[in-house]
Amino acid sequence: MLARLPDLPETIRSMWPYRPNFARVNGWRMHYVDEGAGDPLVLLHGNPTWGFLYRDFVKPLTAAGRRVIIPDMIGFGLSEKPTREDAHSLDGHIANLTALLRQLDLRRITLVCHDWGGPTGLGFALTNRERMHALVLMSTWAWPLPPAEFHTRMFPWRMMHAPLLGPYLLGRHNALAARGIYLSVVDREKFRERAQAAYTAVLPDPATRLLTWTWPRWIPLDDHARAFARFRWIEHELRSCALPTLMVWGREDDVFDPDTFCRKFTTLLPHAEGPHWVTGRHFLQEDSGPEIAALIVEFLQRHARDEP
Repeated sequence: MLARLPDLPETIRSMWPYRPNFARVNGWRMHYVDEGAGDPLVLLHGNPTWGFLYRDFVKPLTAAGRRVIIPDMIGFGLSEKPTREDAHSLDGHIANLTALLRQLDLRRITLVCHDWGGPTGLGFALTNRERMHALVLMSTWAWPLPPAEFHTRMFPWRMMHAPLLGPYLLGRHNALAARGIYLSVVDREKFRERAQAAYTAVLPDPATRLLTWTWPRWIPLDDHARAFARFRWIEHELRSCALPTLMVWGREDDVFDPDTFCRKFTTLLPHAEGPHWVTGRHFLQEDSGPEIAALIVEFLQRHARDEP
């Protein structure tokens, strides 16, 4: 099922005026925004968001001479939404992203990775190093264990994704998009007035919300988890990654706590710059989009001549 631009409220369309593009990736129809010219910046979202999360990034990044590409991951936003759980796996989402970026034949890519955009984007970057230029990491992770303490709690996290409660709360009632994002921003009133409808409008019925409650089950909670081996591989490969890297984190992040996760990334990527602290919980783009965009512009200006 596809959500199309006319399905979005007029107030949302006015904040997301970009021409829609579609590509066929591994049998699915993927939507992406492609604006500006220059070395490409690929902005990756997680669960349950879509490209709209980066609306405040497009103008400053294109004004700085960058080509900005924002995919909606399969299952989210304006991309096709498979209704079979077996269509969704971490390796599957890495393969979908890889198919898009190879079709576009992008080179000197800077990947901006947030939430699930971290392991998905890094899965691409570490197998396509010749196409890469730099990384920007925000409220994400790249190793199997331990996961965030948030994900080990019985309530609300593990209960929300239980076999019966997950489909009921996140499927029937759209709890993650309708309530979860709201609780993970700092300025909640501003978010509710300006942005909330963008995330619920693209997930209009339980069938379109499948990924919101199935993808979190790929977060490893023990060494028997189905994504354990992929995360272990990503962690291992990061140790030899020399790409220029910027870390930006929300001071109030209550999902990937800054001290633990920034310290771990610094261990894996000792050359990484930052973390730069901004106002924000998990969805820090909602609170500090222009500030983060400015940090990315300054970072890339300093690394403009670096070779991949």
